Order: sequence, then C-alpha cells, then structure tokens
Amino acid sequence: MAQWDKLTELSDAYTQQLHELYDRDDFPMDVRHYLSVWIEKQDWQRAAREHDFAMVLFQVLLENLDNQHSRFVQKESFLLQHNIRRYKQGFQRYLDDPCALANTILWFLSKEKDILQNAELAEQVQLLCVEQEAMETSSQHDLERKMVGLRNEVQCMEHTILCLEEQQDEFDFKYQTHKMEAVVDEAVKKDQMKVLQILVNRLNDCRKGTLSDLKKLLDRTEDLINILVKKELVEWQRRQQKACIGSPNNVCLDQLENWFTCVAVCLFHVREFLGKLEELVGKVSYENDPVKAQKPALLSKADTLLKELLKSSFVVETQPSMPQGKGPLVLRTNVQFSVKTRLLVKFPELNHSMKVNVSMDREAPQIKGYRRFNVLGTKSKALNMAESQSGGMVADFRHLNLKEQKSGGGGKGASDISLSVTEELHIIYFETEFEMKGVSVALQASSIPVVIISNSSQQQSAWASVLWFNMLSLDTNDVMFFANTPPATWPQFGEMLSWQFLSATKRGLDEAQLEMITHKLFGKKQNYDACKVAWSKFSKENLPDTFWVWFDGILVMVKTYLEDLWRDGLIMGFVSKGKEKSLLKKKQRGTFLLRFSESVIGGITFSWVETTINGEPDIKTVQPFSKVDLCQIPFHEIIRNFQILEAENIPENPLLYLYPNTPKDEAFGKYYSEKTGADNPYFRYIKTKLVFVSKENTLEARSPMSSDMAQGESLERMNGLCGEAAELNESPHSLQQSLLETYHPDDPMLSGSLAATEEDLLTYLNNPNAFVDPDILQEESGLSDFSLSGFNCLPQQSCGSIFQ
Repeated sequence: MAQWDKLTELSDAYTQQLHELYDRDDFPMDVRHYLSVWIEKQDWQRAAREHDFAMVLFQVLLENLDNQHSRFVQKESFLLQHNIRRYKQGFQRYLDDPCALANTILWFLSKEKDILQNAELAEQVQLLCVEQEAMETSSQHDLERKMVGLRNEVQCMEHTILCLEEQQDEFDFKYQTHKMEAVVDEAVKKDQMKVLQILVNRLNDCRKGTLSDLKKLLDRTEDLINILVKKELVEWQRRQQKACIGSPNNVCLDQLENWFTCVAVCLFHVREFLGKLEELVGKVSYENDPVKAQKPALLSKADTLLKELLKSSFVVETQPSMPQGKGPLVLRTNVQFSVKTRLLVKFPELNHSMKVNVSMDREAPQIKGYRRFNVLGTKSKALNMAESQSGGMVADFRHLNLKEQKSGGGGKGASDISLSVTEELHIIYFETEFEMKGVSVALQASSIPVVIISNSSQQQSAWASVLWFNMLSLDTNDVMFFANTPPATWPQFGEMLSWQFLSATKRGLDEAQLEMITHKLFGKKQNYDACKVAWSKFSKENLPDTFWVWFDGILVMVKTYLEDLWRDGLIMGFVSKGKEKSLLKKKQRGTFLLRFSESVIGGITFSWVETTINGEPDIKTVQPFSKVDLCQIPFHEIIRNFQILEAENIPENPLLYLYPNTPKDEAFGKYYSEKTGADNPYFRYIKTKLVFVSKENTLEARSPMSSDMAQGESLERMNGLCGEAAELNESPHSLQQSLLETYHPDDPMLSGSLAATEEDLLTYLNNPNAFVDPDILQEESGLSDFSLSGFNCLPQQSCGSIFQ
C-alpha cells in the first residue's frame, strides 16, 4: 500500500499529526493527495543533489498539476480548479532553485514516514505490553467507576435539593397560612403549632442530611483529585519525559481530560448546591440553622479543591521542538520552534476567551555565565478547540524563536559553578487566567527543561543532555541537574539506548546486542544490574569520540541508510570482534554477519568464513563502509556485488549465507535493484570499488591484514590499495589501457586526487611492489598472502581493504 494511503487510514490521533504537518504553506496537502502516486515514485534524494534532475521533476510536477486542473474542469469543480491554479503559481518560486523544492518534498515524506512509524510502533507496543496494559486498564476501569459514582451522587444531590425546596415550600405555605388565619381557639392553635414544629424539624433534619451528603461528596471529590493530580498526572508527566527520548509510551491526554472535566463539573455543581441552600435560608431560617453554621466551611473546601484541580489542569501537551531538530527539547537561537499547551478542564463557553502568554526563565540559577533569552514571535494565543482533533482546549504556538540577551552572567549571587552550553537547562513558562461562574484562578504551566544551542554542531551534545536528564530526573524544574550529575544504572541506561533505535527504526536492541555494549563499558561480569554509567563516561571522556558520539554515529547511519535491513533483523550490529570470530568459526564456508565498527564512527563491516588449505576456518573482514560509501550505493547492493578475483581469474562473491544459515539472496533479495550489469544504477561504484584481487604470480601486493581478530586492534586503511580490479590474464598493454580507461577524474564517487600518469602505469607493470609502502610491509611481516593487487596506480578510495 502506498505511503499516503496508509496515512489516510490512521486513527484520529495520528491523522491530527498529519493535518498539523501540512498546516503550512511549503507544500499543500491537496497537491500531496492528488499526485501521491507520482510523488512517491520519484527519487527526491537525487533531485536534492542534482540541479538538472531536480529541474526535470519540477517541470513534470507542473505538468501533472495542469493535468489535474483539466480533470477538475471536466468535473466542474470550481473551487479545486482555483486551488490547483494557485498552487502551481506558488511553485514558480522554485524555478531558480528546484533543489529546494526537492528538499522540501523530501522533508515532508520523511515526516510522514515518522508518523507512520509511530502509529505502527504504538500497535506493536500494545502487543508487547499486554500485562502492563492489563494492570493499567484495571486501574483506569477502577477510576472510571469512581467517576461514574461521582456523577450519580451529583444527580442524587440535585434530587435532594429539589426535595428540600419542596419540603421548605410546604412548611412556608402552612406557616404563612397559620399567621393569616389568626386562630382564636387555643386548642386548635396549639395543634397547628405542633404540626408546624414537626414540619420544621423535618426541614432541619433534611438540611442536616443534605449538608452531610455534600460533605461526603466533597470528600469523595478530594480523593479523586488526589488520584488525578498526585498519581495519574504525575505518571503522565513521567511518560511524557520518557516519550521525549524515544520511549513508546502513550501520552494521549483525552482520558485525563475527561476525568479532570468530570471532577470540575462536580465541584461547580457543589458550589451551585451551596448557593441554592443560601437562597433557601434567605426564605426560611430559624435558630441553630445548620446551613448557616456549615455552609461557609463547605464552600471554602469546594473552592480550594476546585482551584487545586484547575492549577494542575494546565499542561504542556507537546514539548518545545524545532521542525528539523534531532529531537524535542533542543532549541536553537533564531530558529523557529513549536509548543502546545492544553487545559484539561474543557468548558465550551471558554473557547477563545483564555489568553496564554509565553515567557522564559524567571530567575536565573546561581550558575556562572548562565545565559538569558528573550522569546520572540507570536507570544500570546487563545485556548481554543479548533486546533485539536479531539476538541480539547489548546493553544498551539508554532512560530516562536529565542534570542540571547546581551546581558547575562547568571543569577544574583552566582556561584563558581560553571556548565557548558549544552548542560545549561532553561524552562519556558506559560500563563493564563481561568474565569468562570465567579471562580478566578491564575494558571501556569512549564516545559520540561530545554537545551538551547546557537550552532547545529552542538545538537549531538545537546541531545545527550536531554537524554540524560529525562532518563534520570523526576523533578522537571531542576535546572541545576548538571551541577551534580547523577550516574545511571545499567538497566536505565540500556533501556534508553534501546529506545533510540526503537523510535528511529521501530526495532530496539535485543539482549545480545546490549550485552556487547555492557562488555564495552564494564568488561565481562556475572550481573550488570548494579553497574553504573557516569555522565562523563557517556558524553565527555575520550573527546571527541565519546561513547555517545560512537553510538549516535551508528544510529544516524542505520536511520539514514540501513533502516529496512535493521528492522528485518539482518544486521547483528553490536557484536565484538572476538564474539564474531567465535560465532563464525563454527559455520560453513561463506557464512557472514554484519556488525558495526568499534573504531570507525558510523561504520559498518562484514566478516565471512573462508577455509584454509588445511581445512581450518579462516575469518576475513572488510574495512568498514561509512556514509561516504552508503550515500552512493545501498548496503544490500554492496553485499550482492562484493567480489574477490582469485588467482585463476574467476571473480567470486565470498558472501553466501547470512549468519546463522540463511542464503544471502533469500535474506536480501527483496531489496536488490531490478536492473543488472551496465543498467544497474550503481554499476560505476560496483565496477571501481567492489572487486578485490587475491595473490597472483604476476601482480602481487600485500594488504595490512591480521589473523587474530579477537585482539581488537585498530584496522587502518592502506594508501593505494583500493580500486578497480584488472584482468590479470591480459597483456601488459591491455592492462595499462584498462586502467587508463576506467579511471574517471571527474567521477563524484571517487576520492579527489591526481590521476595516474602513463609512466606511473608502466612503472607499476614492471615492478608492482614499487607502489607498496615498505614500512607497512615491514610491520606486518609474516601475515598471510591475501592481498589487493592491481590497484596501486589509483588514488586511495573510500571503500575497505580486505582484512583477515
């Protein structure tokens, strides 16, 4: 099913996200809808890089809009005709820069994919967390039963007040009649007074009973408020914190809104009941009237509970985030960000009447050099029900940005504590005023602390701070958190790492992958639950290649280039070299596995089993491929076309079975390009970088190999040992001609270097070892003779040498 078709079938919550995505002028939803099939078939990544290709797609887009306009003319759809014509005129601004349009469409398609992934992830999480959800559902059902009981009590109280009013009217009528009749007979008069006394006693008992029921109703309401404010809302806030860093938690507020509104409505009814009692007392009162004695305390309690509920009901539903940021809570100066607030007490009569104002840190903490910021943009907005799919009362701020104040230096009496820019935490505040039926309450909500950067290069470090804070801190107002940063236990840390992959690719880390990371951090232990990871070890040690830089480099690579392979479980990924060797040496020849590099940031490699002359398993590894390679050719095409040219000149792909024993084409076949040979879009890369040569009598060169992969030594590239394979059975002249013809100085896939001259080629043919670095060979003397030959005349490439 096409991506757009899937999006249109999502639930209301995710459909709302889609509407919010396209609620901007950059790319109209109408165009996305009517041209959905064509849009999803185009290579927008290529268009974003190549101006000519982008111009072709731009012209075709305009033609498609013309065609769509013609269809609307035939259907006499006047409004749609107008919209399509207006959209086409709007796209004319990309005439001089069609690549910008390609980037825009690419961004929207990416955001759509994120929405789809989140929706699918929610379904998966629902299946994985059956027991937990059963417990939560039981708790929610119990709370829902209490809400139903509360509503029933309110209805009973309404009936009680009516009965009380009728009873008072009966007494008042007979009392007024008695006064008007002026009875002379003392016996009759005495009997009438007895009847009136009975009626007033009943009225008094009824008033006492009503007041007692109101007190019980307030007590029940207080219990529910405690559950809502101190449990349900706190748990939601914690779930939101975790969701901000990738946890698949449900943070929908609709249920909480129903509960908050139910209790608020009840309290307003209690205030009305007390007002009715006051009215009745004004008509009929007597000595020791219980209403006069108890009503002020009950009203005070009702107002206190109502204000407590209202103050807790104003929340930040969607935390601050930039459109193309690494994640929420990382903001950049002078770049727009969005944030959404919500009032969980929904009264339609307040629609558009409550203004929300935005401000920054009130008082700077006592931190040396602490920066201050001004909020710019649309800083005031009314709570309304139009911007929420569920009809909630929200204020959606979409055009805010921050500007650093010139004066700063920390708060009054700033201490010697100094934090880096990405460890500074700032809070955004939102204020509004609730006024209804005589109740006036000032409300304030605040964001989870944000990290504010001024350069995109700081995003990675800033996101590390966001992860650490929201993984550990339960106090969302603690801006001094990094002044004394607590460590994380391994269960917390491992779960957080898994969330990063789960949110980015819909597949988290399994126990074996987490085990490799524990070995990397702590070495081998029996149990890791008591192990702790310090903030410095995560984000500061071994700069610039910290643990987080290494891990995030892998995550970005997987998300950008390997998402499908990772989601299908084809990449083992986090596995040490020693573990890799122990797994492969037990397998048949040609078995291979894919793992992430421990020494190259954002690198992936594969190792496979060869068999020596003695029949012993021999594990070989290729130098890691990085984004330099993966942006030119998909990794599955590398695996498909990787070849070694043996001594008898028969090219062979040594990769036969994906560990443990899945045939390679069965595992990766569905991803292969349908075109082969010269028609393959990756032919040039395959031709120049994916054929390697083993030892041969005529042409020979040694590569820096190691037979002990378990030692974990660094694998370095060797100059001049990567490039195109030559046909070894040709004459020297034909080999020279082949090398000259296949070197492309303007080829964007090749590293930029000076081209080899004919003299260099002749020298190489006469003495191939002249181009090999003798120092490397001296250091690696005694290594096996699996080498790359026929490449020394070419400049160093980005692909990997073969390592054993």
